[in-house]
Amino acid sequence: MPITAPPLSINPALTIAIQVPVRGRIDIEYQYIAAADPQAPLMVFLHEGLGSVAMWKDWPAQFCRQAGVRGLVYSRYGYGRSTPRPHAERWAPDYILEQARDDLPALLAALGLDDTPPLLFGHSDGGSIALLYAALYPKHVRGIAIAAPHIFVEDRTLDAIVQAREAYQSTSLREKLARYHQDPDSAFWGWNDAWLNPPFRHWDIRNQLPAIRCPVLAIQGDHDEYASLDQIMQIPDIVPQTICCVLPDCGHSPHTEQTAQLNDALIDWLRRL
Repeated sequence: MPITAPPLSINPALTIAIQVPVRGRIDIEYQYIAAADPQAPLMVFLHEGLGSVAMWKDWPAQFCRQAGVRGLVYSRYGYGRSTPRPHAERWAPDYILEQARDDLPALLAALGLDDTPPLLFGHSDGGSIALLYAALYPKHVRGIAIAAPHIFVEDRTLDAIVQAREAYQSTSLREKLARYHQDPDSAFWGWNDAWLNPPFRHWDIRNQLPAIRCPVLAIQGDHDEYASLDQIMQIPDIVPQTICCVLPDCGHSPHTEQTAQLNDALIDWLRRL
């Protein structure tokens, strides 16, 4: 795959209605990053547990420009300008599976993008969604790159999520999230309540990963405050075509903390595809 730096354009964020089994009709916020070559590979960006289209800021466009790929960024149900989660609705431990099994395929179909397998880049929860999508639909994905994914639950992850809850209740975190989500309570409590729900402690997707057939790049910072390096280092034992990349002096968000290193790792991986 040639790696160039062609001009691109970023379309305004729009919403599209999709139909999913669990919730019925919902609106999903999305944004295209169009490369000069309309046939350039498409990379779909899957955000973290508190992310959205806007919270990516300019990194997806920067990366697409550098790598010569098209991009699709979207806000999952409950986030950004997508349909908010009703405050009485608590997500079950399989909410990440639902996103991979139902919501992402429905969005790609609604946008007419289900005929050509895309690349996926997933961060944190988005990395877990990318893994599950590749396992569920092995013929419908070209390759996945995952940054700080979760494949099982660790005590340090839950401890960090408890700290996030305390920050949301006692600091300006809610006001900061309100810049990126039309309903910050929908975004925060959907994620936080799900992870701190006692049954979620047993969430583990390792037994589903052997179905993955595409190339995998697994990236994590060596100072990730949400997880140990076991989250990526165990993947090659299950999915042999996985390349692991540990970024030095980096926490849970490589695209903001070590942007240049992340871009270099991704572009080197794309060249190999």
